[in-house]
Amino acid sequence: MARPPKNPAIPSRKGVSASCVALPYDKPAPWALLIDFLAERLPAVPRDHWEQRMARGEVLDDLGQALLPDARFTPGIRLYYYRELEHEPEVPFEETIVFRDEHLLVADKPHFLPVTPTGRYVQQSLLVRLKNRLGIDTLSPIHRIDRETAGLVVFSVRPEERAAYQALFRDRAVHKVYQAIARFDATRTWPLLRRSRIEEAHDAFFRMNETPGEPNSETHLDLLEAQGGWARYRLEPVTGKRHQLRVHMNALGLPIVGDQFYPEVLRGPQEAEDFANPLRLLARSIAFTDPVTGDARAFESQRALDWPL
Repeated sequence: MARPPKNPAIPSRKGVSASCVALPYDKPAPWALLIDFLAERLPAVPRDHWEQRMARGEVLDDLGQALLPDARFTPGIRLYYYRELEHEPEVPFEETIVFRDEHLLVADKPHFLPVTPTGRYVQQSLLVRLKNRLGIDTLSPIHRIDRETAGLVVFSVRPEERAAYQALFRDRAVHKVYQAIARFDATRTWPLLRRSRIEEAHDAFFRMNETPGEPNSETHLDLLEAQGGWARYRLEPVTGKRHQLRVHMNALGLPIVGDQFYPEVLRGPQEAEDFANPLRLLARSIAFTDPVTGDARAFESQRALDWPL
């Protein structure tokens, strides 16, 4: 499986870091040429496309030298290539920069834009857009939010500081506040706490379910305001399970407006987006004590959720 390289001699291209794959060396190799290996082991890229990439100098060895289409298979070496998509959907919304210094960059992400390259999105990802826009090749997100969610994403600038910032999220030393719009439930008493066990659904890898067992997720929820049959809620996750806020709101009988996965799948991950109906979930604010500078950091999104029509 391809993985990000640790070789600083391999540059990024168009904001995309190279992927690295190690050639097997512990058994007789059935491939005479390197392109034979690539076509068999990474079949998502057709053989003729691999040939074109190699001819353009886009497959490299550990020294950063181009490996041409007639390159022999050499057991044990590592090679690097750049992920690209022939047809990539465009996300017609722009990110903004909330804060930037020599340590951190905080971006305000629009709905529908993934934080990092994934699936059918490479250039149309927040990380690649920012690298291309700012020329900061060392930029790296220290946490993630769903592609469907809008709001704040924090990036580290210096690789040597990245682990210290990531530890904040691992150790739950970050205060995060989200807002969501869902149906107004006048029968509930607010605020409330939701604790449950969340695991990946057996029938769909892209969905999560509450299941019996020891809780592994916790969210504090409160009502901010009501308008007609809808309400704006404040959500404060203590843990960071995938889709946690969406799952907890759905379990309360209050699925978030625009949610295509909960309570039922309305549109799969590979289907075309409905840009007119975003998930009404916003990463509104984030605060922590900077482990590098010791400063109190607090940032707030400038975005707002639209009420349903």
